[in-house]
Amino acid sequence: MTTAPLTIRTAVADDADPLLELIHAAYRGHGGQNGWTTEAELIDGPRTTRELLVADLADPAITVLVAGDHDGCAAVTHRAGEPTASFGMFAVRPHTQGSGIGRALQSAAEEQARAGGATTMELCVIDRRAELIAWYERRGYVRTGESRPFPYGAPGVGHPRDPDLRFAVLTKPLDGG
Repeated sequence: MTTAPLTIRTAVADDADPLLELIHAAYRGHGGQNGWTTEAELIDGPRTTRELLVADLADPAITVLVAGDHDGCAAVTHRAGEPTASFGMFAVRPHTQGSGIGRALQSAAEEQARAGGATTMELCVIDRRAELIAWYERRGYVRTGESRPFPYGAPGVGHPRDPDLRFAVLTKPLDGG
């Protein structure tokens, strides 16, 4: 049996609802049991809102990539002329994790940033997510030593269970393809 190659494309406005469902499944899956990337043990409530996602899809500085039939997504934020792009909203449907979709999306996101003139990709991960940080480190990202505060009370971030969450900042040079 032959499997069709994975397609990765730029999201459009009609992708908002399926992407919202994907993001919530990956980050806040029921009971925290739906995949190793879940934040359900740290944060309750939605990972984003439809309004915020629609705004991201309309923002010319943000490219949201979609893998397959909404099996994964990632966002690249890059403003023209800036050397650093940001990688975020990275989600892979829990039952397809480990199939290579995440690697393919990450590679496509890095190429998107590189094509836009970025020389560095930056991402932020909740510092308690050691397994996820290690995954990024195996793919060439390094901790900068910088941490940033969690945006408590901001729309679309859910309801953290602890008052002291922080983001670890990781970067990767994009030279050399």
